Amino acid sequence: MSKQVIHTDKAPAAIGTYSQAIKVGDTVYLSGQIPLNPTSMELVDGFEAQVVQVFENLKSVAEAAGGSLADIVKLNIFLIDLAHFATVNEIMGRYFQQPYPARAAIGVAALPKGSQVEMDGVLVLS
Repeated sequence: MSKQVIHTDKAPAAIGTYSQAIKVGDTVYLSGQIPLNPTSMELVDGFEAQVVQVFENLKSVAEAAGGSLADIVKLNIFLIDLAHFATVNEIMGRYFQQPYPARAAIGVAALPKGSQVEMDGVLVLS
């Protein structure tokens, strides 16, 4: 199978040697998104705003691939402070309905550009 690069200007440009997403068949692998505003390429302020921005960035890339957040089957969440876990759950509930994707929440020491949260995922297109 061939790999198709997914790119949209509605999500932050890659800040390294990676693509926003790669589509192989009906599976799309979303690269990690941090809470960068796609226009300014600056981090948004505040933890809740950062989580919202990450979901908006993932949504934009999913849509560029021909899908939506509802097509995500696996979501990985990286947090520098796991005390924010309940806040992430509350905000995630605004973006997802049951059945929820499989998920991992992982505490990490640091994230790019001083971000407090990063997420990546896998979606399967119908």
